[in-house]
Formats: sequence, C-alpha cells, structure tokens
Amino acid sequence: MISFSDYRQQWFGNIRGDLLAGLVVALALIPEAIAFSIIAGVDPKVGLYASFSIAVLIAFTGGRPGMISAATAATAVLMITLVKDYGLEYLLAATVLAGLLQIGAGLLKLGRFMRYVSKSVMTGFVNALAILIFMAQLPELNLGNPGVSWLTYALTAAGLAIIYLFPRLTTAVPSPLVTIIVLTVVVVVMGWDVRTVGDMGALPDTLPIFLIPQIPLTFETLLIILPYSIAVAVVGLLESLMTQNIVDDLTDTRSNRNQECIGQGIANTATGFIGGMAGCAMIGQSIINVKSGGRGRLSAFTAGAVLLALVVGLGDLVARIPMPALVAIMIMVSIGTFSWSSIKNLKVHPRSSSIVMIATVVTVVYTHNLAIGVLVGVLLSGIFFAGKIAQLFRVLSTLSADGRERTYVLEGQLFYGSVEDFADAFDYREVLDRVIVDVSRAHIWDISSVQALDMAILKLRREGADVQVIGMNEASETLVDKLAIHDKPGATDTLMGH
Repeated sequence: MISFSDYRQQWFGNIRGDLLAGLVVALALIPEAIAFSIIAGVDPKVGLYASFSIAVLIAFTGGRPGMISAATAATAVLMITLVKDYGLEYLLAATVLAGLLQIGAGLLKLGRFMRYVSKSVMTGFVNALAILIFMAQLPELNLGNPGVSWLTYALTAAGLAIIYLFPRLTTAVPSPLVTIIVLTVVVVVMGWDVRTVGDMGALPDTLPIFLIPQIPLTFETLLIILPYSIAVAVVGLLESLMTQNIVDDLTDTRSNRNQECIGQGIANTATGFIGGMAGCAMIGQSIINVKSGGRGRLSAFTAGAVLLALVVGLGDLVARIPMPALVAIMIMVSIGTFSWSSIKNLKVHPRSSSIVMIATVVTVVYTHNLAIGVLVGVLLSGIFFAGKIAQLFRVLSTLSADGRERTYVLEGQLFYGSVEDFADAFDYREVLDRVIVDVSRAHIWDISSVQALDMAILKLRREGADVQVIGMNEASETLVDKLAIHDKPGATDTLMGH
C-alpha cells in the first residue's frame, strides 16, 4: 500500500507541469472522444462524458500517476454490434459489468501476468499503435472529404513546425498547447474554411447525471452483455497495463499493476452509471502528457475536469479549434511513439525476436485489435522460447566395463518440447541387466515429460533391465510421485493402451 505522503506527492509534487500538460491533453481528448463515440454508434456526448469520468476517477484510484485514461477506440470497436442490436442502455450495462470484472482481476492480482509479455511484443505493440494513430489522422488529410484542402496540409505542416521548433525558444509552455492556440487564432482571424472540432459532432451543454441502465434484470440480459463485458475488460486491461509499462519506462518509475486494474474497474463501473461508454488507458494521450511535463495524478484530473468545462462551458470556442492543429499533435505522438531503433535492431536482434515484433505489428494493424496482436506475439514468444530451451537438452550415456549396465545422464529441461529427444536417446533393444537414469542435472516440468519417463522405464523393464532413477530434485520428485504410473500395477497395459 502506498503511504499518504507518497500519495500526496503524486498529487502535488509537480503542480505547474501537471496543470499545463492536463490542459493540452484535454484539448486533444475532445475530437478523439467524439470520433470513438461515432465508431461505437452512439451520440458524441457518450464518449465525452466517459472521457471526463474515467480521467477524473483514475486520477484518484489508478496505480500509475501521469497516465491518461479515457474513451478509446480499442473498447469502442468491441461495442459496435451490441449497440446496433440492443441499443445504448445495453452498452451502459456492459460497461458497468466490464468494470466489475476488472475490479475482480485486480483483487485476484492478475496484473502479475504482464511479466510474460516479452520486450519484442511490447515493441511491436508500440509500433503498431504508432501506425494506427497515424492512420487515424488520414481521413483529416483526405482531399476528398468536406473541409479538407491544400490549406489543411499547410496548417498541419505549420503545426508540426511549432511543435518541434518552439521548444528551442522555451520549454516553459508545452509546444502542443502553443500549436492549438496559434492555429486557432490564425484560422479565426483569417476566416479560413477548414475542418474544426465542431464539425466532428455536437458537444454536450449539460453536466452528466446519475442514471441506472434501463434494461431487464434477467439472466437472459446477462448472457447478452457478458461476452461484450469480458472482451472490453480484457482488452481494456491489456492496453492499460502495456501503456503503464511504457509510462514506467518513460518516467523511470515503477507503479502498481493490480491497483491499476482496480482503478480502471472503478472508473468504468461509475462511468456506466452517468451515461458514458467503457474506456482504458490511452498510450497516445499518455505520451502527450509525459512529453508535456505531466507526471502526477493532477494531470489526469486536470485533463478530465478541463475537458468537461470546455465542452459544457466553452463549447462554442472549443468547436472552433481547427482539426489540423490536433492532427499535427497526433502525428507528433505517432512519430514519438514509434520505436525507430527497432528497425535498426532488426539486423542485430535474434531472428525470433524480430519475427515476434513484426508479427505483432502486422496483426494489430491488420485487425485493428490490440488484444489479438499481443496474443499472437505472446504465443510466438512462447513457441520460440520453448524451442530454444529444447535445444539445450541432451542425454549422455556410458556403458560399464562388463557391458551389463548403462547410465543415461540427462542435462537440461525435460518438458513437452524435449521429450522426443529424450525418447530417441534410449536403445531399447540393448540387452542389459541394469539401467540408471541420472536426472541430477535436469528438471522435469510437465505431464508430457513424466509420461515420457514412464514410457522409457517400462520399455526398458520389458526387455529385462532393472531401471533406477537417481538424482531427482524435490520439485521434479513431487511431480513424478503425483503423475507417474511406472511403479503402479498394470502400468504397462495402461500406458501402452494410450
């Protein structure tokens, strides 16, 4: 548990930086929240209310200070069918249930499983997300869309110039904020016809209120929303925990994964009761926050609070922000997110690591589903790792001087990936009085290896040899005692029958 003094430091240790960064993030959240609402098939205010609620609540309950959570595309795409078939109320109910599932995951400490996501998968995740962020800006640069012209390209280029050149003058004010202010003033003064935030959809003009989803409280309803809630909970936690790792690395600090699971769950559960859709951590906005100087909980709180204040109190002004300014910021995020060193490292890193990274990128970009891409990467990592460990396994054998006793010495890890090499090492036709299987330099891991050991012992005994297994460590012995059948009555018939 975090101490009160540390928690207080997370709130007030970087007030100026957090306030300015939160303001930048709030402005960048508006068009994305509207766009994600459109993706899910609901009114823009659903995404805006969700972004406000999640950002504010996660500031209090999350495990990673400085990380931004709000409505996201990753969760929005999972709700499309539910909204289309059953309507908004079912989406709200699914959001509440997804939050409860995430709280349960945190209480069960499932966050520890993130340690099994390899660095190659993480790099692929980051690169794929950078590509998706850039691709999401392409409609705003398509000359065939209303409001998009050569002026859009000129303003976007000007925005990028401000973002990268202004820090040379001063870093007192975040350059993305300067970009938004300058381009908005220029467009308004010059009266240029460019696409604005207001063109993305109507902004809410009232504060959210507490409401209970109007759905039948039946088992049938539960069966309808449960699959969607599970998908949202899993994808939301996966993206949140991976973003958490990235922010940890960016800030050289550590954070609490299980607390983040609980925090995400509380935020989503509460959001469903005020008319908002489910969300999770946003890597793009989190990087904007960190690069703009945000480090503490106050930055996320500021982002959510300012977002609501802007869209409700200053909606007319916010609606006039030109989209090229926000496109420039997101392109900057895309460039900053992509791990450019990973391209150079393709020639240096092991081929298996490069394959995992590339497979993760390709799968995510093709499916637009981060969970599927990460799953493919994790599975490939496991396969390659098992193959490497299996190559380190070997069996040495020596025959006694009188030719009546043979000793087999196992070295390495005996598991499903090495059992074939284990079985091929024995000569079952050799006539021997005694066979010693020395496993003092090996470890037995699973049921496949126990069954392979059973088979070898029984085959050797069938040829008349007295078989003795020596040197087994405590963990291996426990597993063998529990699963092995070579010393049980009828073992030969049982094993050979299967």
